[in-house]
Amino acid sequence: MRIAIDAMGGDHAPQAAVEGAVSAAREWADITVILVGDTDRLQPLLQGNKPANLELRHASETIEADDEPVKAVRRKKDASMVVAGRMVKEKEADAMISAGNTGALMTTGLLVVGRIPGIERPALAPMLPTTDGEGILALDLGANMDATANQLVQYAIMGSLYRSKVHGLHEPRVGLLNVGTEAMKGNEVAKAAFPLLEQAPIRFVGNVESRDVLRKPCDVVVCDGFAGNIMLKSMEGTASVIFSALKEEFTRTWYTKLAAAIVKKGLGQFRKKLDYTEHGAAPLLGIDGLVLKSHGSSNALAFKNAVRQARLALKNDLVGSISTEIRNGSEL
Repeated sequence: MRIAIDAMGGDHAPQAAVEGAVSAAREWADITVILVGDTDRLQPLLQGNKPANLELRHASETIEADDEPVKAVRRKKDASMVVAGRMVKEKEADAMISAGNTGALMTTGLLVVGRIPGIERPALAPMLPTTDGEGILALDLGANMDATANQLVQYAIMGSLYRSKVHGLHEPRVGLLNVGTEAMKGNEVAKAAFPLLEQAPIRFVGNVESRDVLRKPCDVVVCDGFAGNIMLKSMEGTASVIFSALKEEFTRTWYTKLAAAIVKKGLGQFRKKLDYTEHGAAPLLGIDGLVLKSHGSSNALAFKNAVRQARLALKNDLVGSISTEIRNGSEL
């Protein structure tokens, strides 16, 4: 299994990517990790600490966070992200990981790697934290702002397969994000999607409200990218405010500092449940090759966990399973 990492993408590039790649290569001897980027910058970071199953691939350009996605992918042919995508397309790599520009990665997936035949639109599928610490897969959270009822069914099937193949869940529960739990709630797209999801080859459990998502009412929640991204940003903002407020309160007086010392361990465990580095990356499902998007501020641990995800997905033939489900004539 050959896994390419866009070493120049992300807030902490290339240091975090290099450290994460080295750690992953040492952890799993059955993979080859390929760091794609400016080798003049990558070599010194290795400091002679290069595992035998780690390779470098030179790429002279970088797609920046503020680059216009389509123009950047088309004009920067030797950008690290594009080179990694081309490696997947040409079967030089089995998967790619990037913490770079999300729009550019989506464009790379579509224009360079290509879609699985029969998939209308790929979906970005990150894990959201839940109170039990296991998380819930949500898609689409920003790859496409709008979706048809048919596309929501596609998301549901791909998300169900991902949780089964990568996370080992038997018959994962799938819910539809909505404003109420009743079957006829929601906008016209949600109403049209409900009966289609009931007939799809998944374990559909009905509508799910956003207020319940953190309590994990299902294992996969599907929605259009507009609603999904709003839900994601609301959760991130709420968590940030809560932890900031707690920090302020716990440092106000010596009484509260004493209380903080008592509950520090419990708060740390709670914060870990909400830590994106524990999940590593979000797959771009529907692409004809394994493409994973890491958080822009990913550290070495996040990159290592992204490699772990890629390894599991490859071992369980995630992309092939999605392709087979479509080829067998599922109503997608």
